[in-house]
Amino acid sequence: MKEQSAQVRWERRTQRPLLVLAVVFAVAYAVPIVDGSAGRTLTTACLVVEWMVWAAFAADYAVRLWLAPDRWNFVRRHWLDLCAVLLPLLRPLRLLRLVSTLLLVGRRARMASQVQLTTYVAGAVVGLLMFGSLAVLSVERDAPGGNIRTLGDAVWWSFTTMTTVGYGDHAPTTGVGRLLAVGLMLSGIALLGVVTANIAAWFIARFEMDDAEERRQTEAIAALTEEVQALRAQVAALSGTVAVPGPTEEQRR
Repeated sequence: MKEQSAQVRWERRTQRPLLVLAVVFAVAYAVPIVDGSAGRTLTTACLVVEWMVWAAFAADYAVRLWLAPDRWNFVRRHWLDLCAVLLPLLRPLRLLRLVSTLLLVGRRARMASQVQLTTYVAGAVVGLLMFGSLAVLSVERDAPGGNIRTLGDAVWWSFTTMTTVGYGDHAPTTGVGRLLAVGLMLSGIALLGVVTANIAAWFIARFEMDDAEERRQTEAIAALTEEVQALRAQVAALSGTVAVPGPTEEQRR
């Protein structure tokens, strides 16, 4: 129980610092892509920052694993965190290291209400838009025959792809770009489903609250009706047992 409390305290203390590190990671990830003329020094510095932030998240996972009372159960329950930590180590998937950071931040966020869930979904939308824009720009900007050359084109393409509108004015031409498009479309559909389910749950909860209040009022009225009937019965019984005085001698005369 003491180890579990220590784990909870660690997670609460490190939640905000890791969020700040995630923002730093996003900036370091974006700078070399947005600034196509960035020098080798700036690119290397951004890469070092990315790996330092990843090391912080990896250390956080290791500490949480060490503090967990049942480590095997922790690994099974947090397998997505482990995949997000290991993702940047795979060279073919290093393009997805921003996704791994977003996953780790999202998994660490504590959601207890629909307001927090809405905030989380909004953050996920912004994060995916940012990742999709930067990733497709990095692979399509120098592609022969590509038409996604600027950050504005990439953001517009990401937005239309996530919403599954697909105007077709901008489209990836490389294999990696098309894989990104598939992932972005599936993510957009999933997030739309979450938003729709959240709105439906809110309406259902409101209707259930109204129904519960109506049931309470109906039960209260029924209870009052029963009390009134019982009081009437008691009054009637008392009226029947009270002796009615007869006429006096003078009245009989």
